[in-house]
Amino acid sequence: MPNRSEPATIRASRLNRMNWEHQVDWLQLHIVTERSKAPLAELLLEGLEAVSVTQADAEDHPVLEPDPGRIELWPYTRTTGLFAGDADAQALADAVKAGLPGEAMRELCIEPLQDQVWERAWMEHFHPMRFGERLWIRPSGSDIEQHDAVIIDLDPGLAFGTGTHPTTALCLRWLDANPPRRLNVLDLGCGSGILAIAALKLEASRAIAIDHDPQAVEATLINARDNGVGDNLTVLHSDEAGEEKVDLVMANILSEVLISLEGRIAARLDAGGRIILSGILADQADQVAAAYAKDFAMSPPVTLDGWVLLEGMKRG
Repeated sequence: MPNRSEPATIRASRLNRMNWEHQVDWLQLHIVTERSKAPLAELLLEGLEAVSVTQADAEDHPVLEPDPGRIELWPYTRTTGLFAGDADAQALADAVKAGLPGEAMRELCIEPLQDQVWERAWMEHFHPMRFGERLWIRPSGSDIEQHDAVIIDLDPGLAFGTGTHPTTALCLRWLDANPPRRLNVLDLGCGSGILAIAALKLEASRAIAIDHDPQAVEATLINARDNGVGDNLTVLHSDEAGEEKVDLVMANILSEVLISLEGRIAARLDAGGRIILSGILADQADQVAAAYAKDFAMSPPVTLDGWVLLEGMKRG
């Protein structure tokens, strides 16, 4: 990756010295901008007729479930456009510089991409991950040799939640250690649907997954279908959340939202029902636990890399 201190215009000017040694299948153009300019970068690449446009964290700032009605991106966002291999790299760079002038763009890079190299790069970055003793998240093309493995097939996509962030990992480890057999579960702020799918793979009777982001709803439906659990999963937009009682509520969302939802979460559970709450930084755990203590008997927090999972049982 180029040195970030080097101006983007200098890196882009190197394009006129590019001499591909062989024909390439694709060109991949990366733009790094501050959060406020990321939508403009996306529109710009779409206007340049990119085959696909994706966005990802350019540094190391995980984004969890935002407040309802709010779309959150990373402080520095990498917007990537995929173009046909015969596209004019210099013309693309010039158009990007014209559309994102001055300090709006922190980084611009164009690289050739062969189909075979693309497949290898996918496998280099995404490996099967185990959570607890048996629960695995497996990207496409991977094998799991453990004979009693419980496997979720999941590739990174638009909605949040692939197991790589500590908050998701904490929830998956908890599910592995506490299989929700014959329980009805609610995944609140479902993202990719990973927690609901994991619960069903671990023999939950039924799951409800709720999110305010239509893209998360769509991703959850697709992932559930691909994992063969769609018949036992109901996916809802938050506007259709309802009030159905469940045995377990899983909520991996920001601490402020968790606090505001305490009453609604408590109302979904009868006495003895359980909650697992994540998306909580270590210095926020006491505040969240205190908010839930009026309705729940709270267990000691479990921590991972500065993040916390809280577990509670509904009082009678």
